[in-house]
Amino acid sequence: MARLGRSFGFLLSSTALSNLADGVLKVGAPLLAVSLTRSPAQVALVGAAATLPWLLFALPAGAIADRLDRRRIMVLANVARAAVLVAAAALGALGLMNLWIMLGAVLLASVSEVFADIAAQSVLPMTVSPAHITRANGRVVSTQMIGNEFAGAPVAGLLVTLLPAAVFGAPGLLYGAAGLLLLGMRGRFLPRAESTGQRSMAGDIGEALRYLWAHRLLRTMAVSAGMLNLASAAYFGVFVLWVVGEGSRMGMEPSSYGLVMTALAVGAVAGSLVSERVTRLVGEGRALVGLWLISALLYLVPVLLPIGWLLYPTAVVWGATGAAANVLVVSARQRLIPAELLGRVNSAYRLIAMGGMPIGAALGGVLGEFAGLPAVFLGAAAVCLAAVGLIWRVALDRISSPLTSDTTIPDISRSR
Repeated sequence: MARLGRSFGFLLSSTALSNLADGVLKVGAPLLAVSLTRSPAQVALVGAAATLPWLLFALPAGAIADRLDRRRIMVLANVARAAVLVAAAALGALGLMNLWIMLGAVLLASVSEVFADIAAQSVLPMTVSPAHITRANGRVVSTQMIGNEFAGAPVAGLLVTLLPAAVFGAPGLLYGAAGLLLLGMRGRFLPRAESTGQRSMAGDIGEALRYLWAHRLLRTMAVSAGMLNLASAAYFGVFVLWVVGEGSRMGMEPSSYGLVMTALAVGAVAGSLVSERVTRLVGEGRALVGLWLISALLYLVPVLLPIGWLLYPTAVVWGATGAAANVLVVSARQRLIPAELLGRVNSAYRLIAMGGMPIGAALGGVLGEFAGLPAVFLGAAAVCLAAVGLIWRVALDRISSPLTSDTTIPDISRSR
């Protein structure tokens, strides 16, 4: 940690608290919704409220992250969602909580999350040297997994049982503390010195979209990631039906399926921590292609070998390859995109990469209904392999520093 610097230490500590809050809210809000209504459609609105802001606010959040001090954006976003959730907790303690108040709180907190997350990815390269970006992102991803998967879920279950209002109050306090920790970061974190007042926000967003589309590697990475996420949403949207229950192919108990998810989280933490070593051994481009290829091929294992015990090591490798690849992709973007464009291009990239997830989930459900679950799994694997083929042609060898021309294909470099 000493080599990564004091500012990164505060950033990582803030990340730990905010992601613990994310984990509590992600699990606790749907559990509370079930206590208020048994309507599947209404319960599903909680998930929609949590993801809709990414579609609506990702591009404006990126433009703002390239205009203002990125640390200040994160502080204000954390304080805003802390205030919203503490107010919701107070209403819950007074017995005034209902589904619509809950949805409003989740929606407003998620809007703040978009601004906080985009600013956080954009500020990290300003806190560590380029040589340490992959290592720093490995620490961030492992911290996120621990907060979201390991700690958040059991804490949420306990709070729902003992003190339901704390499902909002505890994350609110954690977000507030996360915002205060960011004040320990030294310096200013403005992306560029020149004034942005001469150009509209729409012009800023347009510049980012043009840059992303003209940059062959970034464009291909975004499209490939979008295909992978679409396939993953389709696959895991119906995966539980293949694994759990008497009528399933594998016949596992729900508790055993929970252990599979724990195995996946263990693999993800490990993968995020070893990603830098893998990159040093084989190069960043080869590592990314290899990790995505392994993950795609693993989609075939539960279909071809539906054996309960085999699912645990499969889940570990799933988690490890997915997290390690995520570290490499984020690190590559942070080096490839110029600092003054990082927020906007990051947000445009994530919009493309994540936009297919709700479509994939819907397609997986429809295909599974009419063609059977194996068709979903095999189709998802085929889409993933096609995505690997796309990135193979562009990034197999190396990944480089930022472009000096928006029309040049980058000659990727291994330098950390």
